[in-house]
Amino acid sequence: MMAGNNWRNRRVRVGSGEPLRRYRWWQMFGRSLRSITLRSDAGTMSTYTIDVRHAGDMTDGEIRARLYVDGALQSYAKMPTRFAVPGGHIEVAITGFGLKRCHYVRADGTEQQLSPDPRSAEGRRARLHERHPGVSRVIGLVSIAFVVVGLSVEVPQIIEALSKIPLIADSIGTFTSPLRLPLELNLLVGLAAVLGSTERALRMRSSWIDELAS
Repeated sequence: MMAGNNWRNRRVRVGSGEPLRRYRWWQMFGRSLRSITLRSDAGTMSTYTIDVRHAGDMTDGEIRARLYVDGALQSYAKMPTRFAVPGGHIEVAITGFGLKRCHYVRADGTEQQLSPDPRSAEGRRARLHERHPGVSRVIGLVSIAFVVVGLSVEVPQIIEALSKIPLIADSIGTFTSPLRLPLELNLLVGLAAVLGSTERALRMRSSWIDELAS
């Protein structure tokens, strides 16, 4: 357990104190901004904000998580990582579609998701769930259906393509996918799977299924 913690902590770098940039509407699907207010040991309240640019940094393209305290950059790190904060730490991880994890983990092990900026796609999705839970559940069911269908269609075709590699074909033979769709329909299924996985990422519900299907 301790070795894993140290491995993550070694990634963290000290920030320069630069101010947190304002969230803009055009960053809706390219930037995640989540916050939580915590009380320090001295009794003061501070806002801890995680900022993730999904396209990566302009300097090297690396996707990093940045921790701001009351609007000033305190530290940053490649992901997955964790930042020490009062009463525990904040864990951050991503998938190819967005945040997979952005949770405050208390010393007793209990967890709490950080709240998304209301202007972000994640914030708008959370507001939809709060105001229209029934509609939200239907959208959630449709998104997982898109992902499962995409997985069912794409994986057999990938296996078929791999089985035609001479080394594999000579060893175990070839596999023929039972599903053969026209190119247009195949692209449509793939797009639906991406949309489903993106919607799930907005709620931090992504899993290995999303990565496979898309």
